[in-house]
Amino acid sequence: MTHSPEETAALGEAWAREAAPGWTIALCGDLGMGKTQLVKGLARGLSITGRIASPTFALVNEHLGGSVPLFHLDLYRLDTRAQIVGAGLDEYFFTPRGVTVVEWAERWWDEVQSPQLRVQSPRGRLRWVKFTSESETRRRIEYEDFGA
Repeated sequence: MTHSPEETAALGEAWAREAAPGWTIALCGDLGMGKTQLVKGLARGLSITGRIASPTFALVNEHLGGSVPLFHLDLYRLDTRAQIVGAGLDEYFFTPRGVTVVEWAERWWDEVQSPQLRVQSPRGRLRWVKFTSESETRRRIEYEDFGA
């Protein structure tokens, strides 16, 4: 549970301590749940400076100046796997070049899909994260790890 944007960012910063190239962090949840706040904390934990914003219109932001490159994807404007592939975004999943965070990940991975099918690379690790609102200021952030 987090109770503020700062707490959500602090969780992301803590996750950065264990994040390694090949990781994909899949974020699911409605608008305003704190997905981008978590990414801001993750970036801070990876020593990435500069503005971190959701790439809703750009689709991907690459942050290369930290201890590990961070690739931040937003699939909100894409409805199908074919559109995601057509935009060239699938190449970022489980990349050994850095850590990938995917907002609106359920657009690529169907939530009902079995966990074993979510990881598509033997070297990859997937952290499946679901955000839900408990109240105006309280967020439940549940996650499960799959893969290497």
